Amino acid sequence: MTKEEFEKLNIFGLGQPNDAFKDYFIGQSYLKMLAKTENGISFANVTFEPSCRNNWHIHHAKSGGGQVLICVAGYGYYQEWGKDAQKLSPGDIVVIPANVKHWHGASKNSWFSHLAVEVPGEETANEWLEKVTDEDYNKLD
Repeated sequence: MTKEEFEKLNIFGLGQPNDAFKDYFIGQSYLKMLAKTENGISFANVTFEPSCRNNWHIHHAKSGGGQVLICVAGYGYYQEWGKDAQKLSPGDIVVIPANVKHWHGASKNSWFSHLAVEVPGEETANEWLEKVTDEDYNKLD
């Protein structure tokens, strides 16, 4: 599927190339900020080209915090450190507690978009870690 064909399926649109975070992704991702509430909940549509994935990372928080992913188009993966990767399809929801090492991204042959909902918390910070290796990623599918 081409980028243009996928964009027609993605009700939130691709947004702009996610260049500010390009060092933390393998492949091209796109970001479209959708909303931010007064109490700090932010909503963004993140789109991954086929085979694109982010590095392992942790959403740290002293209390509260974490992230929720709501899959909206295409197919991808989510994996927590020490666990098997899970396939993601439109309509799937992943609740990521604070302080859990994980990654997410597209499958090899599909574009993928999810809404990323940042959960407010106390003393929150993202820590970007190592890349998901091609060897590990290529075991999926």
